[in-house]
Amino acid sequence: MTIFVNKGDLPLTPAQLEKRSQRFIAKDWPTQYRERSIRKADGLLDAFMASFSADHDVNVANNAFNAKLADYRTATARLAQYRLADGRPEQTFEEPSGEYDDEGNEIMHFWVRAGIDPLDAQVEQTIYDDEGNATTEMVDNPMIVQDDAERSAAKAVVDATPDDILR
Repeated sequence: MTIFVNKGDLPLTPAQLEKRSQRFIAKDWPTQYRERSIRKADGLLDAFMASFSADHDVNVANNAFNAKLADYRTATARLAQYRLADGRPEQTFEEPSGEYDDEGNEIMHFWVRAGIDPLDAQVEQTIYDDEGNATTEMVDNPMIVQDDAERSAAKAVVDATPDDILR
């Protein structure tokens, strides 16, 4: 059996998948054995290749699954990030230290994740005309525009993810 791509693995590029497939063929059927089987027309190589082809289809399907899973994970990680236009509030966390005071109470550690102010919705941009005269105008903040575009693309990936990936 030559199924070497399992669901949940990191996806392979098409070149990596082909190279790995060729290694499996060469391991089981070195060049001299393939040539001999072809010369003799004994059908042994044909039988192996028919079996290998079925397994290869499974490898291709599993690799496509893995690529979609990787895309889904990347998209959900992107959506988990805060939106630049909204900023992020300051957060305080409390976690046990594993140490105890004299009375047997566990000592807690506190830490703060700093807040991030939202970006300005519009920024001033200098524009030069054909004669080199500068004028300024307010434009949508390019960082927010890019952030929103990336979030939209990630949301589209999540929405298009098939149910079998989500299980």
